[in-house]
Amino acid sequence: MKYLASHWSSAWAVWVLCAAVATAHLAGLRHMAAARRPAGRAAESQSGAGSLVRETAAFYAGLAAAAAAIASPIGYWSGIYIWVRSMQDLLLAVVAPSLIVLGAPWAVLAAGAGWLSRRPAGERAEPGNRPPPAGRRTAWWLASPTGVAVAFTIVWLGWHVPALYDLGVTSAVARYAEYAVYLGAGIAFWLQLIGSRPSSPPAPALRRLVLLIGVIVADTILGMVLVFGSALLYPAYGGSAHHVLSVIADQQVGGAVLWMGILPPFIIAAVALLNTWLENEESDEFTHELDRLTRRRAAGWASGKGLGTGAWPSRSGHRRPTI
Repeated sequence: MKYLASHWSSAWAVWVLCAAVATAHLAGLRHMAAARRPAGRAAESQSGAGSLVRETAAFYAGLAAAAAAIASPIGYWSGIYIWVRSMQDLLLAVVAPSLIVLGAPWAVLAAGAGWLSRRPAGERAEPGNRPPPAGRRTAWWLASPTGVAVAFTIVWLGWHVPALYDLGVTSAVARYAEYAVYLGAGIAFWLQLIGSRPSSPPAPALRRLVLLIGVIVADTILGMVLVFGSALLYPAYGGSAHHVLSVIADQQVGGAVLWMGILPPFIIAAVALLNTWLENEESDEFTHELDRLTRRRAAGWASGKGLGTGAWPSRSGHRRPTI
């Protein structure tokens, strides 16, 4: 228990930032609840309450995961053991961003910060209830799915290059820059995968699934290099703390954590994307068949040669004798 109870970070910037974000979110929730109180909106309030509760729980879980990765004993031991550093990387780049995106806190945070509260009561935006205005330019992290996936892969692999990886141990500036880049790239990537109200991913489900598989392949290669490698890649971890677990063994365990740890959330996302794609395919096929069955066939008048000899059809259905 001493490993969990001790070595909590006193980095005031992390705690102040988390407290400020949580305060803004709570203020936004209060603002949204007040906007739904007027008469005539009871049904809307009840229908949106359940999703708002789930989103709030997901957002605070993501915020807690990010804070735990930095300020808890995980942050301390990540500078000593590579496998703990791998856990920290997964929390910052995969787990926390996915929960934050699921939480869809954007409109709530904006309302809490006062950015939208100056509008008249009838024009106040609520999370996910109003599409973006027509003509507004879509942000690059929403308009370029392939670019975001490539950027996330570069960030994920780049910070595991030995020079940058060791720099995160020796330099506090590099360490906090790594935290910020991981969170930013992770949020942008998960926005492309699953979307977050009020925005939706621009790419179809099958394309998002292909991008996800590409990221999994890149992480698998990184994990295999660390697991099956016998050379020391991160000399900054070669301290006296590895008297039981050698640095090479620590490096191999860290590779296994990266290799296997990233799979559960990505497999869940892949199954959801595959299910969405199959549902869309079935819906398109059903719509096509329904249109084909209900489409009225145009009545075609055959020529006289096809009617045989002796008569033209009249409107009443009787044959009209020919002259």
